[in-house]
Amino acid sequence: MEAKGKVYLVGAGPGDPELLTLKAVKAIGHADVLLVDDLVNPEILDHACSDARVIHVGKRGGCQSTPQEFIERLMIAEARAGHRVVRLKGGDPFIFGRGGEEREHLLAAGIEVEVINGISSGLAAPSSIGVPLTHRDWSQGAIFVTGHGKTADANPDWQALAKLNMTLVVYMGVARCAEIQAALLAGGKAAATPVAVIHAATSAAQAQLVTTLGELPAAIAAANLASPSIIVIGDVVRCASHGFNESLPALAERAFR
Repeated sequence: MEAKGKVYLVGAGPGDPELLTLKAVKAIGHADVLLVDDLVNPEILDHACSDARVIHVGKRGGCQSTPQEFIERLMIAEARAGHRVVRLKGGDPFIFGRGGEEREHLLAAGIEVEVINGISSGLAAPSSIGVPLTHRDWSQGAIFVTGHGKTADANPDWQALAKLNMTLVVYMGVARCAEIQAALLAGGKAAATPVAVIHAATSAAQAQLVTTLGELPAAIAAANLASPSIIVIGDVVRCASHGFNESLPALAERAFR
């Protein structure tokens, strides 16, 4: 009779290991096998059992990555062998983490799955510099959106998003910041709209800048910020703790590390 294992899709949070949930720590500690993404802080693996197998399956935009199909086959094989498998992802598995795809494949293979949420970088990054996603004076909602669709046809309708008076939180958008900027401006978004870019949020390598939509590509290039970064677009950026009392034009010339 085939042994029965289980897969846990676990969010490791944005970087700071202290932002793990207690449920995530418990799942990591009980795992026989851990499949770990590149952006997971290595300190988080201190919670794993000493005899657990750790398999690094890097997934980073713009970099060579482990094929998704291989990861899914490996999870199924390990679970069918009776193992408790933790698929450990940066941020939250259900927010641009491919958790939905993985859950579908596992369930189709008859594998039991449990999702354990983590704090998404889209929330943690702006919070780390004092920027709320909503604010009664400036934004009555927030939209999480990818800057890197699976295909060209799957990219967001930036011109439509430009017309909404909501905070835009852009994942994986640094490489395409010029295209995003041009589309938002074409959709009517003001060039003076405040923007924050936060790199490696909550980690020791965190760096950030505050600028405007009109200066976005130039500011990112000048500050030499790369992925992984979150771009926050909207008036809520006025709450940024760095240079809170400064004018946005002055902030546009500064990067904070």
